[in-house]
Amino acid sequence: MKNTAEIPSYAAPTGGRLSDDMLADFKDAGVLALRDFASVDACDALRARAAKLVEAFDPEEVRSVFSTTEQTQLNDDYFIESGDKIRFFLEKEAIDENGRLRQKKEHSLNKMGHAMHDLDPVFDRFSRTPELAEVVKRIGFVEPAIVQSMYIFKPPGIGGEVACHQDSTYIYTEPESCVGFWFALEDATLENGCMQFIPGGHKLPLKKRNYRGANGKLVTETLDDSPWPEEKKRPAEAPAGTLVIFDGRAPHLSAANRSSKSRHAYTLHVIDQQCRYPAENWLQRRADLPLRGFN
Repeated sequence: MKNTAEIPSYAAPTGGRLSDDMLADFKDAGVLALRDFASVDACDALRARAAKLVEAFDPEEVRSVFSTTEQTQLNDDYFIESGDKIRFFLEKEAIDENGRLRQKKEHSLNKMGHAMHDLDPVFDRFSRTPELAEVVKRIGFVEPAIVQSMYIFKPPGIGGEVACHQDSTYIYTEPESCVGFWFALEDATLENGCMQFIPGGHKLPLKKRNYRGANGKLVTETLDDSPWPEEKKRPAEAPAGTLVIFDGRAPHLSAANRSSKSRHAYTLHVIDQQCRYPAENWLQRRADLPLRGFN
């Protein structure tokens, strides 16, 4: 598939061995979908483990809200210090005017992050399969490391909109090396707020850079204020088990989920440790939890 007007989509290759055509399409479009990459059983096991972690979470301990349309989380220490922890972030609409949850906590969460892949054995196994390691190798990583993981809940009715953005804004290396690996754990459709991409948009400049300022608070600097060509966006509808791979500069977004169906997904971000990871990046780790690859 050479038309970058659409999102290239293939059946998952045996052993993660991306073909030359797949690699060429990824280079052209900045995004690639691989159907049936993860088994239904593996997706169900990760969802079950996430449910157990949520069960142990006490929302009374925190009221951290995550939003990409309102940058309320940027100066929230609970968020800033989550790079080497497992923490929970609520949907804006989950909280009433008195600061209390409107519904059960499992239907109130935006996401969980950002180090499940290193701190939880079930997430570790899902994140470090030989097949995914092979995909990462074929894309061209020399010294890969999983820098963060996110479990996205996109709950029914209140799943928040995600504004168009580039992940290299937040996960920045010199030279840029960030690649996202997004797994659909449930069917993702336009109805429940599937991901949407601008194919070929990774060739645009990096438009923003997010980093820790001198006072330790997060700053978002605009590098290019030209508008996104959102008329070129395409939905990445994905059955459960699909892996969507996308370049760190690939512009992507998702609409709010107003449907009765959740849209659980799991995302990993990988960087090449041969590149410089700036100390001012928001996501930092304690010394006793160094970044790891796929071994």
